[in-house]
Amino acid sequence: MAAAANNNNNNNSPAAAAAEDTVEEEVARVVEQAKELQETAASLIAKSSHDEQSLRQKALSLESSVRRCRTLLNRNNRLAPKLVAKLEEDLQKARCIITDGDASAFLPSKPQGRFLKMFLGPINVRASRKDVQWKVKEEYNSYRDRTALLFLLFPSVLLCLRSWVWNGCLPTFPVQLYQAWLLFLYTGLALRENILRANGSDIRPWWIYHHYCAMIMALVSLTWDIKGQPNCAQKQRGVELFLQWAMMQGVAMLLQNRYQRQRLYTRIALGKAKRMDVVWGETAGVDGQLWLLYPILFILQGFEAYVGLQLLRTAFKGVTSEWQVIFCGILLVFMAVGNFLNTVQTLMAKSRFKAKMKSKSKQELD
Repeated sequence: MAAAANNNNNNNSPAAAAAEDTVEEEVARVVEQAKELQETAASLIAKSSHDEQSLRQKALSLESSVRRCRTLLNRNNRLAPKLVAKLEEDLQKARCIITDGDASAFLPSKPQGRFLKMFLGPINVRASRKDVQWKVKEEYNSYRDRTALLFLLFPSVLLCLRSWVWNGCLPTFPVQLYQAWLLFLYTGLALRENILRANGSDIRPWWIYHHYCAMIMALVSLTWDIKGQPNCAQKQRGVELFLQWAMMQGVAMLLQNRYQRQRLYTRIALGKAKRMDVVWGETAGVDGQLWLLYPILFILQGFEAYVGLQLLRTAFKGVTSEWQVIFCGILLVFMAVGNFLNTVQTLMAKSRFKAKMKSKSKQELD
C-alpha cells in the first residue's frame, strides 16, 4: 500500500502535470495545423476551379473564333490566293496550339463510350497534363511493337510444330491458347485506343470497331472444337489458312509501325497532325514506302476474305458443322471488306490532298 501511495504521488507531481500539459498543447497544435491546411487546400481548390472554368470558356470561345474565321475565308472570293493560303496556314497553326497544347485540357473531351464504362465504370480517363497523355500514347506504341512480333512468331511456331512434331495435325490446346492471346491482345488495343480518343487522339472509328469484331471472333473461336484425325488436313484447312494470314498480318504491322510512325512525326512537325495522334491502319507514308505498304495491305485483305470464304466453304460442304466456323468466316469477310474500303478511302483522301497542294503551289507561282 505504501508503494501504491508513492506511485500515486509521483503521478500527481509537478513534473508529470507539466508533461501532460506539453502533450496536450502539442496535440492541440497539430489539430489546429490540420484545420488550417484543410482551409488552405479548400481555398486553393475553389480558386483553381474558378480559374479552370474561366480558361475553359476562353478555349471554347477561341476555338469557335477559329471556325468562324475559316468560314469567312471560304465564303470570301475577293482575297488574293496567296493571302488566303497564308491566312489558312496561320489559322491551322492557331488550331494546333489550341488542340495540341496545354490549352487542349480545357476543351470538352470526347465521350468515353460504353466500352470503357463496361470495363472501367464511370471513371474519367482523360489526363489533364500533357506529359501523362504522351506517356499513354508511347505506351500504346510500345504495346503495338511488342504484339507485332508476337503476331508473327506465335502462328509461325504453331505451323512449324504442326509439320515437324504433330504430324500435320494441330492439337486443340495450343490453338485455343493462341486464340486466348488474341482475345487479350484485341481487348488491350481497344481499351488503349478508347482512352487515347478520350485524350484527343484522332483514331478512325473503323479500327476500334475492327478490334471489337476481332475480340468477338477470338472469343467464339475459343469454343471451336479443333478436329483431328481422320482427315485432319482437310478439317483443319481453315485453321491453317488463318495462321498463315496471321503471319502476313504480323509482317504488315511491322511495316506500318516502322514507316508510318516516321511519317507521323513529320506531319506533327509540320503542324498537320497532333502529338496525340497515332498510326493505325494505313494512315500515310512517303510515296516510296507506299509502293511497298499498300500492295501488302491489299494482298492481306484479299487473303483475309479468302480465309473467311474457305471457312464458310468447309462448313457448307459438311466437313465441319460447328456454328463457330460459319460465324468466324462471316466476321473475317466483313472485316476484310471494311479494311479494303478504309484503305481506298485513305488513298482517295491522299490523292485529293496532293491535288490541292499542287493547285496551291501553282497559284503561288502565278
